[in-house]
Amino acid sequence: MAAHSSSGPSGSSDIGMREDNEKLARIDNAHSEDSDRTLRTPEEMEIEDGRENDAMLPQSTTEKPEPSKPSWVGTVAWTSINTLATIGIVFTNKAIFSDPSLKLAQLSFASFHFTITWLTLFILSRPKFAFFLPRRATVGEILPLSIAMCLNVILPNLSLAFSSVTFYQVARILLTPTVAAMNFVLYRQTLPRGALLALIPACIGVGIVSYYDSLPTADAKVKTTSTLGIFFAFTGIFASSLYTVWIAFYHRKLQMSSMQLLFNQAPVSAFLLLYVIPFVDTFPTWSTVPVNRWVMIMMSGAFASLINISQFFIIAQTGPVSSTVVGHLKTCTIIALGWATSGRSVGDKSVLGVFIAVGGIVAYSYFMIKEKQKKDALAARS
Repeated sequence: MAAHSSSGPSGSSDIGMREDNEKLARIDNAHSEDSDRTLRTPEEMEIEDGRENDAMLPQSTTEKPEPSKPSWVGTVAWTSINTLATIGIVFTNKAIFSDPSLKLAQLSFASFHFTITWLTLFILSRPKFAFFLPRRATVGEILPLSIAMCLNVILPNLSLAFSSVTFYQVARILLTPTVAAMNFVLYRQTLPRGALLALIPACIGVGIVSYYDSLPTADAKVKTTSTLGIFFAFTGIFASSLYTVWIAFYHRKLQMSSMQLLFNQAPVSAFLLLYVIPFVDTFPTWSTVPVNRWVMIMMSGAFASLINISQFFIIAQTGPVSSTVVGHLKTCTIIALGWATSGRSVGDKSVLGVFIAVGGIVAYSYFMIKEKQKKDALAARS
């Protein structure tokens, strides 16, 4: 991705902001004509939101020239970093939450991550790097989205703390049909028939995994999901879906890209949690926390930073098909590793639900890509 300079005189800054707003307006027009944006798999959402950021960045006359073709070595390297960091953060967080003394300090952990996220974005927005141009929003404007951001992080983390990794990751597949349902209710946005039918087995598969993964077992080595884990998983899906829908609304309301929004949200979310932490979190005796747990907490923050940084390069160097394939690769890898570490046998009945759920969401992505290609072809002919 090209680096954009933000250290020019005030006149250049005003021109850049006007161009930024013009690009945002064009993007928003595209949103109103095409509902594909909010009907993606969770992995596609992560990449495509960022791809919009790249389109919205102000173009400066002093920006560094971008190479005509991205290096495949760089693409593979940053995609690998993003994939490994995503997998690493899930299993690192699971190990942290497996410690009874840290399992109930969820708000403190979320506040730590929001702070790390803000610091990463602050560094990336500096003139030396200039990956995006920071823009200000008032606390009142950003407050509802910041509250939703807190729930979007805390509830899934609680699900991970009380669930197996396999169930946690499979349950996240429900984010796609939930977002689709919310967009239909709120905006009457519809799906292609093939994509809609593909979501049915995806939901059935999650239901099968939910049932079998929560059954008690006589083998203490087998990791299962508690009733609390299922509750937090489904409430987390609702919170994450609402957050996803609101992000699209706030893009238009505040005329900001996703990175600009996140740069404003993260410190407000961290600050809000400081008022609640003393009444909700159960703190361990810090001196008794093993050193390896502190190392894991630092690793989790490092993984979060790597995900944010690698995202910029993936946005610039991959297309929607590639990002979808990478997203499914991450999902399948996390599920497979979670299964391998769960102590369950290959013949366990919940594996059927895993294959049905993953197969459904892969089929959904296929139909959505074909629909997008069909629309692009019609637009090109017209």
